[in-house]
Amino acid sequence: MCGIVGVVGNTNATDILIQGLEKLEYRGYDSAGIFVAGEASSQLVKAVGRIAELAAKTEGVEGTAGIGHTRWATHGKPTEDNAHPHRSETERFVLVHNGVIENYLEIKEEYLSGHHFKGQTDTEIAVHLIGKFVEEDGLSTLEAFKKALHIIRGSYAFALMDSEDASTIYVAKNKSPLLIGLGDGYNMVCSDAMAMIRETNQYMEIHDQELVIVKADSVEVQDYDGTVKERDSYTAELDLSDIGKGTYPYYMLKEIDEQPTVMRKLIQAYTDDKGQVAVNADIIKAVQEADRIYILAAGTSYHAGFASKKMLEELTDTPVELGISSEWGYGMPLLSKKPLFVFISQSGETADSRQVLVKANELGIPSLTVTNVPGSTLSREADHTMLLHAGPEIAVASTKAYTAQIAALAFLAKAVGEANGNDKA
Repeated sequence: MCGIVGVVGNTNATDILIQGLEKLEYRGYDSAGIFVAGEASSQLVKAVGRIAELAAKTEGVEGTAGIGHTRWATHGKPTEDNAHPHRSETERFVLVHNGVIENYLEIKEEYLSGHHFKGQTDTEIAVHLIGKFVEEDGLSTLEAFKKALHIIRGSYAFALMDSEDASTIYVAKNKSPLLIGLGDGYNMVCSDAMAMIRETNQYMEIHDQELVIVKADSVEVQDYDGTVKERDSYTAELDLSDIGKGTYPYYMLKEIDEQPTVMRKLIQAYTDDKGQVAVNADIIKAVQEADRIYILAAGTSYHAGFASKKMLEELTDTPVELGISSEWGYGMPLLSKKPLFVFISQSGETADSRQVLVKANELGIPSLTVTNVPGSTLSREADHTMLLHAGPEIAVASTKAYTAQIAALAFLAKAVGEANGNDKA
């Protein structure tokens, strides 16, 4: 999954961007880049390979604002030309993007005849479109961004800068995670709170099809028609010390050894003083009222659901079906009359799962998220949440999160079984 970082109003912009990208390395990527701007100049730096290679090329790059990105190739090979950030035709506008623009070829054919492209990405087409609306049609940056957002279809998290204005980052999202980090005299943008936890634990969520104007001393949220939205911040429950490797040479070894600690935390979270299972009564009721449980997940989380299926059925006396989120997002099957959707996600930001959750909310289907990250998108938007209490999992190969997911579902199954009087519970 690609990663986005951004900062405005801090003289250490380059350092903040690089360390933010380093925190997102666990997502997997093939290239990275940053754009940094100040009052007098701006610089764009890209590299194929690890963040360390990008950092080595940023010596002497200074500014008060910038955006950065780690890319996992979806359009075009992993090259510097295809790496983000991307520039408009005149190179005035700079854009980073997570997601997939579904109608990028239509946009290229209809609006961008005669434009010259350096790479093969859908993102480059998007920033050319914004640049065209400013430089050829005379719109302001904000007006051009809004017009482009009305045209673009697909999933996206955008962070846009005008190289002639180092005071502002424009961001927008639809179906892809993006947050605003609130600092002391400066503000940030990130696709994962972990990226900016060194700088702040105060974040503001962005809803789908919202645009945010981020300045050093202000954050303004709008819908695409310009209506201003009020939005409170929240505190991310992350500890910077949890993100480091400590004395371990690799994150995976550290996380394997943390599994006993995670189990103890789960026991403390889901049992009472007498050692009896204690799960939120509203969650138990939601399971009891369902005639079928649908587990939606991807990758390792899907396997955790599969491993828990028989246990859930035997203890809750409720049929369980599993679905791969990426498939259900584009075609939901025929459902039972009283379904309950259970979303399993280590990060709580899985885009495919969120696509299903959005549909579930539209249909009024009750939902439960089992996640490691309080305040994550899936947690905020589902009716109920069970936390894994596993702490950040950085290694690509899941260990402690997988075992925690199965354990959390075991507590849920036992709690519902006991409430139903099931002798097996």
